[in-house]
Amino acid sequence: MLREKSFTAMLIIAGLFAAPRSHAQGAPAQSAMPSPALVQIETEATNWLQGLVRINTTNPPGNEIAAANYIKGILDKEGISSEVFETAPGRGFIVARLSSSPVPDPSKALLLLGHLDVVGVDRGKWTVDPFGGVINGSYLFGRGIIDDKAMVIANMATLIELKRTNAHLNRDVLFLAEGDEETGGAQGMQVVVTKYWNKVAAGFAINQGGDLQMKDGKVQFLGVQVSEKVASKVDVIATGTPGPAALPLQDNPVAHLSAAIAKIAAYETPVQFDSVTRAYFEAIAPAQDEDTAKWMRALDTADRGQHAARIIADKNPVWGAMIRDTISPTILQGGTNANLIPAQAKAVLDIRMLPGDPLDLLVSKLKAAVNDPAVRFDVEPGAEPAPSSSVSSDLYNSITRVAANEFPGVPVAPYLSPSSTDSSFLRERSVQTYGLLPFPLTAEDRARANGNDERISLDAFRKGVEFIYDVVSGFAVEK
Repeated sequence: MLREKSFTAMLIIAGLFAAPRSHAQGAPAQSAMPSPALVQIETEATNWLQGLVRINTTNPPGNEIAAANYIKGILDKEGISSEVFETAPGRGFIVARLSSSPVPDPSKALLLLGHLDVVGVDRGKWTVDPFGGVINGSYLFGRGIIDDKAMVIANMATLIELKRTNAHLNRDVLFLAEGDEETGGAQGMQVVVTKYWNKVAAGFAINQGGDLQMKDGKVQFLGVQVSEKVASKVDVIATGTPGPAALPLQDNPVAHLSAAIAKIAAYETPVQFDSVTRAYFEAIAPAQDEDTAKWMRALDTADRGQHAARIIADKNPVWGAMIRDTISPTILQGGTNANLIPAQAKAVLDIRMLPGDPLDLLVSKLKAAVNDPAVRFDVEPGAEPAPSSSVSSDLYNSITRVAANEFPGVPVAPYLSPSSTDSSFLRERSVQTYGLLPFPLTAEDRARANGNDERISLDAFRKGVEFIYDVVSGFAVEK
């Protein structure tokens, strides 16, 4: 059971999240103003982000090489050496390094990671050109601006500012902007780590994937992604006798598949907790309204856990997806002619498993729930679960310290993201990798990510650049 005071105290002692700082303890009402140099780089970064958004990197086909070369041009002007690698025609990544010493020490190095590809767009549903880099009022619009081009530019701006100030680094700082993240990484991070690991080897990394909640213009809490769910695809296939639609058949595969999908959609997986999700909800509960906090504390109880999970999921689908395996039907395929019953109908399930949960066990339960010999389940090969990152590493502690200054009084909690990121490729190689959402976004703007009129406020972007820079300089620069 989640017990607010006692468990929170233990988490603070263990370093799982930052203790709130009151003004009586000397915490400023807001973070200190950035230096003039940092204000300058934030302004330049806005222009760089506009340029990056104007490069259409919709995946497929990706076209990340054009974006990588754009970034290379900026780095060249700053005197930062970089390399662009092609993983497939028109596809690839760029990597750059600021060295701290003549002999690299990968175990200490910090990698700043972001991806260049974006999801598709329905231009007719946008009010501006999704690849125009349009500034309208206080917002910059563009496909992929939240996922993940703003992060790419914030990382690059940090690298440039470290170079401009001749920062005395205590470790190498690497920059990587890669592709194919949106479709699993076969032409992106998978190639990077298998063929070019010597170019990006690091002990620590910062990537996308964190959680930041705002309410009434104020940041409520910051979630640092230390773990993520494992994505899998399962085909559900119904077979039957083909024939003319004028002669209805009992074994019509469309009807059998429809019934199967209805049962799958209604199937409820059990609520589960691990140390990360338990710490997360314990940390954020005090920042919620009384009713929400009450149900969060009931999540880890035997008698009310399932009911509490439904209520929490209604309040925020992300919360619901963090505490159970999820199943979403995403594709339906049937016949080709309206007057013919097909021999086969197929659906695709997107399944997200909590780390360590066996997919085959869940599939066997779905088979039992469907209970139809005309329906079979084909599991497509998927990713393996990666270990969680440490919540006591120097980098995690650096993130916590900076967050206490940038967002006074705001708890920082370890976070298990329902979505998959390229961080798993790094965690599989024992890189302590942390996902951040450094931009204070409203709920409305967060909901636009990968949707229509995706946008970021200029103030939120500048704040994110400042946050990433402060985290990196606090971790990688000699004091």
